[in-house]
Amino acid sequence: MTAHFDVAVVGLGAMGSAAIAHLAARGVKTIGIDAYYPAHALSSSHGDSRLIRLGYFEDPSYVPLLQRAYANWRTLEARLREEVLTITGVLQIGKPDSKIVSGTKKSCALHNLPLETLSPDEMRCRFPVFSLDDDEVALLDPQGGYLRPEVAVMGHLKLAAADGAALHFGEKVTAIEPGDDGVIIVSDTGRYSASKIIVATGSWIGELVPALRDHAVPIKQVVAWYQPTDGFLTMPQRMPVFIRDEGENGSFFGFPAIGVDGVKVGRHAHFREPIDPNQLNPPVNDRDTDLLDSFIQRRLPAAAGLRVRSTTCRYTMLPSEDFLIDLLPGDKRIVVASPCSGHGFKFTSVVGEILADLALDGGTDLPIGAFSFDAMGRFLVARAA
Repeated sequence: MTAHFDVAVVGLGAMGSAAIAHLAARGVKTIGIDAYYPAHALSSSHGDSRLIRLGYFEDPSYVPLLQRAYANWRTLEARLREEVLTITGVLQIGKPDSKIVSGTKKSCALHNLPLETLSPDEMRCRFPVFSLDDDEVALLDPQGGYLRPEVAVMGHLKLAAADGAALHFGEKVTAIEPGDDGVIIVSDTGRYSASKIIVATGSWIGELVPALRDHAVPIKQVVAWYQPTDGFLTMPQRMPVFIRDEGENGSFFGFPAIGVDGVKVGRHAHFREPIDPNQLNPPVNDRDTDLLDSFIQRRLPAAAGLRVRSTTCRYTMLPSEDFLIDLLPGDKRIVVASPCSGHGFKFTSVVGEILADLALDGGTDLPIGAFSFDAMGRFLVARAA
């Protein structure tokens, strides 16, 4: 007899682990299945730190979700009795008309968020690790900081298991089929029945959701850690997390020395190199490290000591670089979550809540209208026009 569940969650990385934790906390009979093991290196949920901020330059519509995410992160911490979110402030640096600076100001003004503008002289006095050009400014979001991704994923899974969820690791789902009571989940070791299913498989999303096969593109992302030449200036109390607009060279991000490896930096989307999700991540090469070495030497000279570690992870990019969180068109039993495009982890705690709402109620009160299949289709049409 095939075991039946109210909801199945396929993929137990950032979003899937949060979804199954929310479902189990509501008393739902649920199973989670992942082809690998928690916080593995082929996902997008490892590497010690993830940035979180309220002044969201990408679009002000994200801010209400972030406000809910902050509350949910604190709830998770209270249950785990462990710190997940650390506030350092976030600096968003660039020319006044850059997307990062202008977009941050727009979001903060619309949602009445605190924001401090610092000139290059003020930055040299207050945060001397950063090197600003005379025509740049820095915006300090005092509520920003960083998350610990491995702690978050493992914490959500721990709570899900404690609340009764069945968790299967090392088991790859190969198909989703129609069933009498919902859907049948076929894996390489078994079959399960569920009334609803959430598909949150990251870079493998196109394998189970054919509608995304040509649109959800996994790419190589590289980050590196440096032992600072001045450890005093790179402590979290003196070096906020940051994002920096480098114009045609893209945007870079970084973290203070929060662990033994030192200061971490990366460029958003790196070189946008597509990868095969079923192969090991491509190794870090000289081109990758030359990019990051050059950036840190120019922009954070006091942090630019010995590069001690570098690694690759994955972004899964949608055409608009927005999220996709929606019921599958034509089959309301299937909830699809591809909400990253390289900036999704900070939303994990609220996306888990949203996915639980969609699976149980077919909708949510949280604002996700911009993250639908319809919105993605409109973007594709507009881009082709």
